[in-house]
Amino acid sequence: MQIRAYQAADEEAVIALWHECGLVRPWNNPRRDIARKLTEQPELFLVGTVAQTLVATAMIGFDGHRGWLYYLAVALTHRHQSYGRQLVQEAEHLLIQRGCPKLNLLVRSSNSKIIEFYQKLGYAQDEAVSLGRRLIPDQDT
Repeated sequence: MQIRAYQAADEEAVIALWHECGLVRPWNNPRRDIARKLTEQPELFLVGTVAQTLVATAMIGFDGHRGWLYYLAVALTHRHQSYGRQLVQEAEHLLIQRGCPKLNLLVRSSNSKIIEFYQKLGYAQDEAVSLGRRLIPDQDT
């Protein structure tokens, strides 16, 4: 798998992949999420390709205090080939280059397979509660 920065031509394939992987929620418009990411650290929006086919994504951020990983996705047909691990390692590498001391990520508590995936990579559950509040609605009204 080749890892590179997201390009505008990737949008449809990225959104299709996120749908395939069950990452899209009604309250998060994927086009808006992509557009927002492209305004901040666009070089930290990664895609993985195999023979020019987009098969994986990772959206990374660093706020100067912590790094964050979102939208890690690998196509169902390309799983169990270490592509997810490769993207996580690249995210860690890019964050370390920026002086980031810790990488955080959120996983839905019902997603036991992904929790196990991250645990195998050395991640552990923090003793924290994630709170959120929608500031700009994504749903078209």
